[in-house]
Amino acid sequence: MADSKLRIAVGCDDAGVTYKDTIKADLEKDPRVESIEDVGSFGKDDKTAYPHRAAAAAKLVAEGKADRALLICGTGLGVAIAANKVKGVRAVTAHDSFSVERAVLSNNAQVLCMGERVIGLELARRLAKEWVGYRFDPQSASAAKVDAICALEE
Repeated sequence: MADSKLRIAVGCDDAGVTYKDTIKADLEKDPRVESIEDVGSFGKDDKTAYPHRAAAAAKLVAEGKADRALLICGTGLGVAIAANKVKGVRAVTAHDSFSVERAVLSNNAQVLCMGERVIGLELARRLAKEWVGYRFDPQSASAAKVDAICALEE
């Protein structure tokens, strides 16, 4: 995946629709992105609870149908908890550049979660753009630690 384009799933609850739709539009224009799969919510009136949206996106990652997922709810916390329940998925909530970088480079997290009620839209857009540029190095010193995390699922 080092030089390949990313397949990204996006999802949110009703509290994250504005950010999800805006970031989705950004990602659709990004030459590093091959495709976007939107699992909803599809409007403020769609009241599907965040665990269902997070699980749908995380399952696409776990099944190899998406390389990554971006999830948004009010805080970014609930979607991360729900996504982490899917075996093989590592989801993080990150609202700053360093955490986004380390989520991928140190932890090989495939799912980035953010809170629409926590950070401004322009920062969320910037973090998503940065996130797309990072790739985990399976030869890095962090690889053994990621393997240890994965072993906890056994």
